[in-house]
Amino acid sequence: MSGVLLEILLGAAAAILAITLHEAAHGYAAWALGDDTAKLAGRLSLNPIRHIDRVGTIILPGILLIGQLITIGRVEFMFGWAKPVPVAAWRFRDPRRGMALVAAAGPGMNFLLAWLGALGGWLLPYVSPRAMAPSATFIQDFILANVVLGLFNLLPIPPLDGGRIVVGLLPLRFAQQWARMERAGIAIVLLLIFIVPTAARQMGWQFDPIGTLLNRVVPWTMRLVFNLAGQSV
Repeated sequence: MSGVLLEILLGAAAAILAITLHEAAHGYAAWALGDDTAKLAGRLSLNPIRHIDRVGTIILPGILLIGQLITIGRVEFMFGWAKPVPVAAWRFRDPRRGMALVAAAGPGMNFLLAWLGALGGWLLPYVSPRAMAPSATFIQDFILANVVLGLFNLLPIPPLDGGRIVVGLLPLRFAQQWARMERAGIAIVLLLIFIVPTAARQMGWQFDPIGTLLNRVVPWTMRLVFNLAGQSV
């Protein structure tokens, strides 16, 4: 198996695990708070197929993957989403606070997984020499995928988890106004990630607020995760 193909497969496996457990965490949190909608829909599952969204999980990532390999010969950026876990907020004792807790469960799971991945680094000396490099690559990809997914979803834009957390924390009047953003939330995210930065580069400007923010926060979070696992970086 070629090195590039192996790297793609390891990265894909790490991302699939991160996304699957992120979505499952939403469902289990809702169930714990009294809503069994996700359970009845079969979404309390670690089967990645149950969380696949045709556009967000297959088509868009596939276009990005093939496009980058054809144009620059490597994969520098991926973006996508899974099928949202169904939640009936009205079944919570406090719907706004309940939704905030359910939303927080996804990134919380990702940060927990990143820390567990860093702990897994202690097992590398016991891996066979032939499996050492792939194992180290997978652990690194797994930690990175969870850190990026967790941080990205904390952006305070509905329907991202961070936006729903903000709605749960704001006073009711402001929360209602913030929640209205959800109708255009994905469009706003795509504008900030793809369209605006691309247009700015075409005009000779450097304007990539989300990319700049993640480039600063991700390395710091990675170091924190490794330090909490007792690993020196």
